[in-house]
Amino acid sequence: MTLDIRTLLVVNAANLLLMASILPFIMGRQLSQAAAHARASLVMQALGWLALILAGFWIHQWQDHLLSSVSMAYLSASQWLLFQALQGWLGPRRGRTLLLWVVWLTPLGYALTFQSYPVRVGWSNLMLALQLLIICQATLRPALRLDGAWRWVVFGCALTMAAFTAARGLMGAFFTELYPTFQAPSPVNLMAMLAANVTLVLGNLALLVAWHEEAEAQLREQAQTDGLTGLLNRHGWDERAPALYDQARRHANPLALILLDLDHFKRINDTLGHEAGDQVLKMLGGILQKNRRSSDLAVRLGGEEFALLLPQTDRAAALLFEQRLRQALRDACSAQPQLAVNYSAGLSLLGPADDTLASFMARADAALYRAKHQGRGCLVRAD
Repeated sequence: MTLDIRTLLVVNAANLLLMASILPFIMGRQLSQAAAHARASLVMQALGWLALILAGFWIHQWQDHLLSSVSMAYLSASQWLLFQALQGWLGPRRGRTLLLWVVWLTPLGYALTFQSYPVRVGWSNLMLALQLLIICQATLRPALRLDGAWRWVVFGCALTMAAFTAARGLMGAFFTELYPTFQAPSPVNLMAMLAANVTLVLGNLALLVAWHEEAEAQLREQAQTDGLTGLLNRHGWDERAPALYDQARRHANPLALILLDLDHFKRINDTLGHEAGDQVLKMLGGILQKNRRSSDLAVRLGGEEFALLLPQTDRAAALLFEQRLRQALRDACSAQPQLAVNYSAGLSLLGPADDTLASFMARADAALYRAKHQGRGCLVRAD
């Protein structure tokens, strides 16, 4: 069977357009920003290849000039959108500013140097290869928990196409006789087009896996989050607290636990109504979120009872944190006096006798009980 560049090019574009048409039905309308960027990247890539195909059918040079320049713009925009998707899934990525410059300069340089085949081919392909290398490094060292094997598929696809694209750029710029046109049947060009078709399928399957992994992570997060306060719920506590407890025990690190309970909360519900009670809970939830560190767990255990698990926190730091928390609550209540509220708290510090998380919590709970019986509105440290 004989393969020609135009056939491979048409197949590649047809695959892209088919995937771009089907993905909205597969992924639905309710997408995260990262997933929306990934889908838009595919659409831009399809439009880029379509414009490149159409450019070869026009007789007038200005038509070729316009369509092929538009193609470079679409293909570059596709890489930018893919980078944005990776940022959404993996956290902030290095190379953003460089990629933005390259994305703008690729079609601009191509359009300005169109009259010189070696210059425009060398420029466009080498710049596209640079974009792909930036995508490669963006798949590494995830800052978020979305770090599945799909990253390595994207890495491999981008690296493969970067190598072939750079090779075509070098051939067009310095060995023009080996690559006199985009559809030249040279072995490198044929292999590049075959690779483009293969990496298209693999790369987009990887992005679908990333989207699925993100959706699962969001479902887990929702299952562990209290809908009213935005804090972790009891299920979230059961999922995450044991790991922090085990780590502190294993490495003999300080760990503090504060259990707190809103004072006379039932009275607020009875006199002001449950809507006011919900506002109080939201207010406290916001204060806990604002004042905690990223490593701390802030949890609504149920009703008006909350917990704070503070890694790497000794007695002095825990007391200082609780004072800051209580002052923040006073400030919030002064702004909304109708919702004025206070809390009782029990503090336990991890010690040799705390051989289970349950016993550690039981000591904090006993201290909270004593705080309530000592007049409320105070913190008591566990024995």
